[in-house]
Amino acid sequence: MWPAALVRWEMGLLEELGFGLDLSKCAATGAIDDLIYVSPRTGRAVSRTPGLPYHERLMPLPGFLLGAQMQGRPSDIMAGLDLTGFFLARHVLEPHGKPMPAARMRLCERLKIWCEEAQPV
Repeated sequence: MWPAALVRWEMGLLEELGFGLDLSKCAATGAIDDLIYVSPRTGRAVSRTPGLPYHERLMPLPGFLLGAQMQGRPSDIMAGLDLTGFFLARHVLEPHGKPMPAARMRLCERLKIWCEEAQPV
């Protein structure tokens, strides 16, 4: 599914620009299991138990970014775009006084509508 590929492409862009996220292990414990959060401060993964007290400050980590699973659920796609968008804005655009490109914002809005329609009620 191309939206998942877009998220992966943005992850690769961040990596190539020197701002790659470390999703390989938990920043708090070093564990490689049950990774469900990303720290917005460090860009590192956090597993469920140590992240639970801070879950409101952490970003969700879409499972499709952790392995060979090619597709994500619509909600995972949006979480992935939020994740990459946050770090692209913080590390790439804002230091140069640039806003998020309008085309990406429109694409995310259209994907959000698609996700809402794709969710079972």
